Amino acid sequence: MIQRIQTIFLFLVVVCMGITLGTELWEQNMNGQTWKLNALFLENLDASGEVISSDSKWYLAALAAFAGLLALISIFQYKNRGRQMMINMVNSLFMVALVALTFLTTNGLNSELGSEVAGSYKIGFWAVLAGMVFNMLANRFIRKDEMLVRSVDRIR
Repeated sequence: MIQRIQTIFLFLVVVCMGITLGTELWEQNMNGQTWKLNALFLENLDASGEVISSDSKWYLAALAAFAGLLALISIFQYKNRGRQMMINMVNSLFMVALVALTFLTTNGLNSELGSEVAGSYKIGFWAVLAGMVFNMLANRFIRKDEMLVRSVDRIR
């Protein structure tokens, strides 16, 4: 049923992926320049805030959008709990890939710059991690529902 608790958790995954797409993931201040990473671009800003350079990071946005779309699709798969759990497991892989690519991108830039300070992860990065937790909770409650249905079938 669509009004179950796992639907709320899956909706929160969609919200978290929307936050990831709309906010910054990471920021680094070094020598009067600022490096900002969002889901679409890695930008280098000077002290006045003008963009010096910008690199496309479209794959981060694609992973976040696909993870949000998978969570939305999973909401409407409530009649087939096995498929719903499989979609959520695949979605977990996409979110892990998003975290790994963000981490690799930021660490690669830090090593290029020779920075000893790692920079700070922003709300968009933490939203991905929150989305992973919500996805895990949704799978847990889906599994619980499946076990309840199987136990009731066994009694009959």
